Amino acid sequence: MTLRPARSLTTQSIHMGSATHHTPTTPHGLTSRLLLLLVRIVGLMPFRLLYALSDLLYLLVYRLAGYRRGVVRRNLTEAFPEKSLREIVDIERGFYHYFTDMMVESCKLLTISHEEMMRRMTFSGVDTVNTLLAQGKSVALYLGHYGNWEWITSVRLWLHKDAVPAQIYHKLSNEAMDRTMLTLRERMGSVCIDMYQTVRYMAQAARSGKPHIIGFIADQSPKRREARHFIPFLHHHTPVLTGTEKATKHFDYAAFFVGVRRLGRGRYTCELSPLHPDPKTLPDFELTSLYFRRLEQQIRECPELYLWTHKRFRYATKLP
Repeated sequence: MTLRPARSLTTQSIHMGSATHHTPTTPHGLTSRLLLLLVRIVGLMPFRLLYALSDLLYLLVYRLAGYRRGVVRRNLTEAFPEKSLREIVDIERGFYHYFTDMMVESCKLLTISHEEMMRRMTFSGVDTVNTLLAQGKSVALYLGHYGNWEWITSVRLWLHKDAVPAQIYHKLSNEAMDRTMLTLRERMGSVCIDMYQTVRYMAQAARSGKPHIIGFIADQSPKRREARHFIPFLHHHTPVLTGTEKATKHFDYAAFFVGVRRLGRGRYTCELSPLHPDPKTLPDFELTSLYFRRLEQQIRECPELYLWTHKRFRYATKLP
């Protein structure tokens, strides 16, 4: 569910295109088939064995390889200047434990039954969303790279039967990995939309007369040339992209925040709560600010569940 929001509805990271949905036109190559086979093998493991594998991966990724450990330590230190080094290291270890858990949990998407998924990933606030969908109102779900955002694709199992679910994603440069992730993300019934087709898809959705629900991961860091709007976020004056807000307002979608809590390994609950009852009435960028305030509150409650391996503050400045 990934979108790199755009500066306008027709430029930057949201563009018009010739298709509404990325569908590979060539057969899967050997690499794709082997990768899917590996994912299936991992996905067929019972959860107890799955988390034993995660514990092993933690040792390899964190202890031995030190995957992006410098980036993670710097992000945590700058985001939480009030915390001691001991506290930062505790969060860091917790993050890597969760990072490898999410890796193996994502593989489980290929094999887990709908019934089992609904027991392990529950949603509250769905009644409100379903009421809007039943009334013909489309809904935008604002997510962050927090908790198992891959499993949140299972929201389709909880939605009004006439709703059309979609998720915006950023095509991966590795074709085999891209096809594998598409297979995983669409298995619960949602459609993946290449982020460059977002506006075209939403325009066609409006013409269809059917209610749509679209998931956006809206916390990506912009490129330097796109860093035009800044907000306070995690102790930084942080550049953010605002295309999700512009698309939400332009197509008159209701805006909901997806709050995630982890109850234990492989068990989550998500709360769908309105960001604002009528986003079109808000001044420019206020919806984006509301989203980031909610996201920061969630991160501060349990920082281990946020994705710290990316250079989120590359073009930000630290606040005093």
